[in-house]
Order: sequence, then structure tokens, then C-alpha cells
Amino acid sequence: MVRVEGPWTHRAVHAGGTRFHVVEAGEGPLVLLLHGFPQFWWTWRNQLESLPQAGYRAVAVDLRGYGASDKPPRGYDLPTLANDAAGLIRALGETGAIVVGHDWGGLLAWTMGVFDPKVVRRLVAVAAPHPLRLRSALLTDPFGQLRASGYSFGFQLPVLPERRLVAHDGSLVGRLLDEWSGPDWPAEEVARTYRDAFQIPGTAHSALEYHRWFGRSQLRPDGLRFARQMRTEIEAPTLQLHGALDPCILPRTAQGSSRFVAAPYRWRLLDGVGHFPHEERPEQFDAELISWLTDPEPDR
Repeated sequence: MVRVEGPWTHRAVHAGGTRFHVVEAGEGPLVLLLHGFPQFWWTWRNQLESLPQAGYRAVAVDLRGYGASDKPPRGYDLPTLANDAAGLIRALGETGAIVVGHDWGGLLAWTMGVFDPKVVRRLVAVAAPHPLRLRSALLTDPFGQLRASGYSFGFQLPVLPERRLVAHDGSLVGRLLDEWSGPDWPAEEVARTYRDAFQIPGTAHSALEYHRWFGRSQLRPDGLRFARQMRTEIEAPTLQLHGALDPCILPRTAQGSSRFVAAPYRWRLLDGVGHFPHEERPEQFDAELISWLTDPEPDR
């Protein structure tokens, strides 16, 4: 059900012992598109058309545990996921790529910029603060970001959250999409696609393991080690796009991420947009993205 037809090709690519489902279109510099929760590669369907038209090779991937990619029992921590993505770039025959990530894909993109900086030629974070900025906001903004992230605390429970996500034909997935977005999105058929994809066996559990690692690792040795490593500044030119109406990751949480970037950095706040700018306003999103990608000095 996730092999949606379009002006692109589907194939399986192996990286680091894991099989990933990728969707590819166009020729040119590689743009790796990393989705967030609760979605899959299809969230980038608009960019799989606009980027090739602008001269890029666009590749959207189902992250570990999602869609038609493998769903192993472990490996849902950001360092492992970053290793997945870096290995995927090399398996696609490239030494580096422009990495565009939304939500969890954005946290993953930030992590790649530190853990494997040579493969990240440019970095685009969509609705995704730097992981240390998110960690800080959860502690210092209890009535803002901590409250907005309340759903994630519920995901820390065993078994029950998985059941809730698939119950009633995936209605909770549709409700999260509606609550986190701006007005007039998603259309019924869009929500239906994501609800169906989340009912693929193993997907709900795998998706929740991302949240569980981030929450439970904060005071564990692996989480503290990750936080120390993430203090390294990003050396890739960085674009950060965020919806002004995002109720899931507050704009003020994301905006503080610039302090972790030593390279040229650009911030764009998109009016009237919620947590899914690339789907809610694809033309506006693509204009910002492609304008920045084609700018030889992206520091404004």
C-alpha cells in the first residue's frame, strides 16, 4: 500500500544490514528526503516532482521501521538512524548529499551533520529544532514546549500506545495530522493514506521507539554521550523552515537552533502553516527550498 505510483521509481537499497524502501526521481545532485511522524516517504510526493524539475536527483526513503523498509527490533536511536542515512547515501552511489528532514527526519538530519559531516553537503531542517535545543526547551519552557510535547510522554508507556495508533482504523493518526497542521489540511484522502500506512504490522511499534529512545535516554549514559557529541557545531550550510502555526514544535523552540551552526544559516518562518509546511503549502515551501539550494552564498 505504500508503493504509490507516480513520476518516480521504487526500489530497495541495503545499507548497514538493513533494507530500505526508496523512491527516486530525477538526475543531478542528490537530495535525500527524510520524513517524520506519523508519515512515510509519500510526504515528499510534491518535492519528488519539483526537485527533479529544478535539476536535482530526489530520493525519499521510508525510515527504519516505516512503510516498506525493514522493522528490526532495535536501532531507533538517533546515532544509529544517522548511520543508516549516511550508509544509504553511499549505497546510492554518492559520497554526499543535500539532506532535507522533517520532524524526526529533521532531528536525524541535524545528527548526521555532527556524526558524519562529510556526507552532508547542505542541511535543511523542517519543523525540527536541533536536538539540544529541543532538550533544553523541554526543561526551560514547561508551559510551552513541554506542554506541546505531552503526546510524546504518553508514548513512553508499553503496548497501549501502539494499540491506540491502530485502533478504529488508525483514527488517532488522522487526528494528530489534523491537530498539528494549519487550516484546510489534510484532505480526507491524504489522512486516509497515512492511516492505512500506519496499520502495516510493526510500524506503530517502530515509530514509537523513536520517541521512547529520546525520552528515556535523557539521563542514561547513551543519551548523555549523544548530548555531548551534539555540541559540535554544524559545518554545512543550513536552512531552517518552520510553520508559524506549528503547535507540536513551537517556533520559538526551533529558532534557537542557530547557535549550533557555524556555517551560513538561514531561517524562514512560514505564515499560516502548521507542522507540515512541505505538504500544507508545497509551492511556498518549494520556492524557499529551491531558491536556497541554488544560492551560491546562502547566508541570508
